[in-house]
Amino acid sequence: MLNLAELEGFDWDEGNVQKSQVKHHLSLAETEQLFFSTPEILADEKHSRQEKRWLAFGRTDEGKLISCAFTIRGKLIRVISARPMSWSERKWYEQRHPIR
Repeated sequence: MLNLAELEGFDWDEGNVQKSQVKHHLSLAETEQLFFSTPEILADEKHSRQEKRWLAFGRTDEGKLISCAFTIRGKLIRVISARPMSWSERKWYEQRHPIR
């Protein structure tokens, strides 16, 4: 199991930053907020061939529902991709985390 409390920050790849900002309209800050809002984290077995990958699902401070593929390098979160949740992801997440 992954323990986010043991991690110390983020390791950003310029190409992934541009993709998240331009294609998906998500800022670095919004993506980082996901990890501080008690996200649902699942192992991404399908894409974990060379290194262990994870999927995080959660809300930004402003309530955007986003998903993020990432890996851990040392004690840093290395974001691979961040985007708005798909319809099916949103439905699954909202069942587990209803807005009160």
